[in-house]
Amino acid sequence: MNSYYELNIAGIKRNLPLCKVNDKLYIAAFVMFGDVELTKVCAEELLKIAPEHDIMITAESKGIPLLYEMARQSGVNNYLLARKGPKLYMQDIITVDVDSITTEKKQILCISGADAESMRGKRVLIVDDVISTGESLAALSKLVETAGGNIVGKMAVLAEGDAIERHDITCLAPLPLFDENGNAL
Repeated sequence: MNSYYELNIAGIKRNLPLCKVNDKLYIAAFVMFGDVELTKVCAEELLKIAPEHDIMITAESKGIPLLYEMARQSGVNNYLLARKGPKLYMQDIITVDVDSITTEKKQILCISGADAESMRGKRVLIVDDVISTGESLAALSKLVETAGGNIVGKMAVLAEGDAIERHDITCLAPLPLFDENGNAL
């Protein structure tokens, strides 16, 4: 059985471990945390193809280093983060449900009223590390729309599974799903 998938993205190679979702399905674990080189290059490549925008948003947590680096490289001093739960400092919270393939239970994503206000009437770019089922993307879209933001683009480093065929997202590369023997589906 193949236990890794070799990813070649933006001139960088990484071996991604295959992780069991169920008896017939495995995914390649793409984690940017701790990989400064990969994060920097992916941010640079996404910015080259990003539509004009006023502010960017991602979901907690794996998209954070990517969005930070995109903001840093583009010279802006802010970005928004949809949290997985309300924090004490958040007021006038807007919440949506999300069901992600990489999380065992239902979750929520939420933003504060202040974050919503910073999006109102603005061109918002939604960014994530991997889009697979599209559930996190749908939740982020709903948050932006509820806040009155105008979604100008949806981007990710990788599109996985059915998301590879989507025309409403921009990504740097496809990421296949795998069978129980580690073969790409």
